[in-house]
Amino acid sequence: MGISLIIICAYVGAKLLRRISFPAVTAYLLIGILIGPHLLNLIPLKIMNASDFVSNLVLGIIAFTLGANFTVSGLKAGGKSVLWISVLEAAFAWIIVTAVMIAYFQMIHMPIHPALVLGAAASATAPAATVMVMREYRASGPVTDMLLRVVAIDDAWCLIFSALAITTANAMRLGVFNIEVLFEAFYEIFAALLLGGVLGLGFYLLSRFIMTVEEVLVIVIGSIMLAVGLAMKLNLSPLLTNITFGLVVANIVKNNDLFFEKLRNVDIVFFLGFFVLVGANLEINILPRIGIMGVLYMVFRVAGKFIGVRLGSMIAKSGKNISKYLAWGLVPQAGVALGVALSAKAIYPKYGEIIFTTITATTVIYELVGPILAKYGLKKAGEI
Repeated sequence: MGISLIIICAYVGAKLLRRISFPAVTAYLLIGILIGPHLLNLIPLKIMNASDFVSNLVLGIIAFTLGANFTVSGLKAGGKSVLWISVLEAAFAWIIVTAVMIAYFQMIHMPIHPALVLGAAASATAPAATVMVMREYRASGPVTDMLLRVVAIDDAWCLIFSALAITTANAMRLGVFNIEVLFEAFYEIFAALLLGGVLGLGFYLLSRFIMTVEEVLVIVIGSIMLAVGLAMKLNLSPLLTNITFGLVVANIVKNNDLFFEKLRNVDIVFFLGFFVLVGANLEINILPRIGIMGVLYMVFRVAGKFIGVRLGSMIAKSGKNISKYLAWGLVPQAGVALGVALSAKAIYPKYGEIIFTTITATTVIYELVGPILAKYGLKKAGEI
């Protein structure tokens, strides 16, 4: 009953809100907020408790499909641009937010080391909402292709920057430079890439025994679930694991388009449920506590993304449209940023709550506004 309520409400809500040009993903989030525990409380507790499983499965599916954008031929054509744009948009968001927060913390007589971690969280981007907008409006073109590749590796940069920030912040606070945090971040990235690669090779061997089209979907979804489960068991990123998994499949598996196409035929139901549950879990009750810190974080994080994209596009000579419109798709934030916020909360008992509240509150706004901005950028680029 609860699942049918989610699907029907989300479908009807998306149809109604589309009349005023809202992307479906924003509609799903709003419906989730409406029928979630903070308002009407219509979603059964059992389904709310299953949110983590649904979230990781859907992120695994999204990551797997993102991996298809990293074929050898594609990387030869745009690998330089992806590298420059991704590292600079993530780095500038980190640097600018950190600088602004240090200045603000000094004004309110607060230690500056938590500002480093808050800034690092700003580098992350949530790919799910942006990918959903692209799918809904059938976006295609240079900006879309570049955006898919950039959001796919954004979280890797965030993990590295967060490790550097946490290590430096701890050294400032305790006077001890803890190199272990850096090793943990690089281990998480390397191990996730290795696991995804091994699973991709296993999928290649298994795909040789697939005899019918009907078997394709079973094998693909089963393999993605295995990748998500193993990544979670090993405390690795399901996102990075499945991106690598999809990358290997796209490059070495014969007729790989069939696997991605079959997945696209059914994944809309997963996406719908995912975004409704994300909306239901958004802590809208903390929005009044966003404060000056939250406003500064939102404004300067987005500014950093735009500056980084412009500079990266200029260096790599990626084209005018990418330079002007790509950053609109990098606004949504969740996932890894919230993980960094939780780490800050644990590391700094005194100030971690402020960081966690700021990132959580701004995530609500980013998730609701981000899809609308992504649609705007793709429309201005002429790719919808």
